[in-house]
Amino acid sequence: MKRDQEVFDIIHKEYKRQKFGIELIASENFTSPQVMEAMGSVMTNKYAEGLPGKRYYGGCEFVDQTEVLAIERLKKLFGAAWANVQPHSGAQANAAVMLATLKAGDKILGFDLSHGGHLTHGSSVNFSGKLYEPHFYGVEEDTGVIDWDKVVDQARKVKPKLIICGASAYSRDWNYEALRKVADEIGALVLADISHPAGLVAKGLLKDPLKYCHIVTTTTHKTLRGPRGGVIMMGEDFENPYGLKTPKGNLRSMSSLLDSGVFPGTQGGPLEHVIAAKAVAFNEALSDEYFMYIKQVKKNAEAMAAAFNTKGYNIISGGTDNHLMLIDLRSKNLTGKIAENTLIKADITINKNMVPFDDKSPFVTSGMRVGTAAITTRGLVETDMARIVDYIDEVLSNYEDEHHINNVRTAVNEWMDSYPLFHGYVEESATVLPQ
Repeated sequence: MKRDQEVFDIIHKEYKRQKFGIELIASENFTSPQVMEAMGSVMTNKYAEGLPGKRYYGGCEFVDQTEVLAIERLKKLFGAAWANVQPHSGAQANAAVMLATLKAGDKILGFDLSHGGHLTHGSSVNFSGKLYEPHFYGVEEDTGVIDWDKVVDQARKVKPKLIICGASAYSRDWNYEALRKVADEIGALVLADISHPAGLVAKGLLKDPLKYCHIVTTTTHKTLRGPRGGVIMMGEDFENPYGLKTPKGNLRSMSSLLDSGVFPGTQGGPLEHVIAAKAVAFNEALSDEYFMYIKQVKKNAEAMAAAFNTKGYNIISGGTDNHLMLIDLRSKNLTGKIAENTLIKADITINKNMVPFDDKSPFVTSGMRVGTAAITTRGLVETDMARIVDYIDEVLSNYEDEHHINNVRTAVNEWMDSYPLFHGYVEESATVLPQ
């Protein structure tokens, strides 16, 4: 086959964008070369419906090995008793959990999308808001943090079958214990979606949801620094509370229901090349080197929040406990759309984001979300955060001045060129990128 130079030329442009820019999107990171190598391996050729040792296809002996490795490494990383590594994404993981634990029309209680929640926690445009009856809790307008007493009161009134905690733009830790206590009181299950802070949770830098929540989901590509994908875990397995039985009349375990929720419930064959890459990433996350990395992610976020505060930016909740922060730009007379579109001209990538009690549409927004996972992978430390914020502030203070923006872009490109990306792997591999 003739090499598809058109596609690889585009890939090379994307590589240059990543190499020369400052990546601040909180949900993005840079995987290691060996994670990308596993993703681009012959494992992509194998169909493997089912679970290791229980496949519907022959020839699965080696993908079984990598999937078992991924499961065991993930369990060790989080201290989980059970895990499924097949979900294609965090959204797929959440869909599988809901299919396994809910019936159509059941009530769910999740964190409001407009306050920093996620689409799959009950948004009306998502399956979770279409198939189930969603109810929401949010942050307090004056503090930007969740009032857990109010959440508990709301759970008692709503009596949902599933309480969901976790967010895509909330910078504080979670009170899992309070949610579990009220869940036991009303007969609900608790699902913790830790897709954003998973790496911080795994290394003990944030509270452990597996101690209190019945089920935990996460993506693998944010702070965990793995391939794009999702997983489901439990701190301990238990008999399902719905009375569902095996053909022999025994109560099915919750892990059995969750496995069925993934396949055949919401997916067909698993992506075994991605699962192999997950196994690699989980092994990396078990290392002392990763522990140093994720501690630096948190330090960098704290330093960046302090720098934004110094320049008068309004950070929701006033700071951060994790890797990200949500910034209300209305005090600067800016919109999220202006910030995103202007900063990208300077090769600084953020995303516009709704803020609590926003008065603008999701296509405009009043805020921006930034995170430190990717820039920490590049090797930046606390002292670099003020420089980044200086660049952001200069661009946003002169968002109609192309000369200012171009000057910042030049400075950013020169600075980032001194922090190698992928340690030369991509540049040297003609099979990955053209030269």
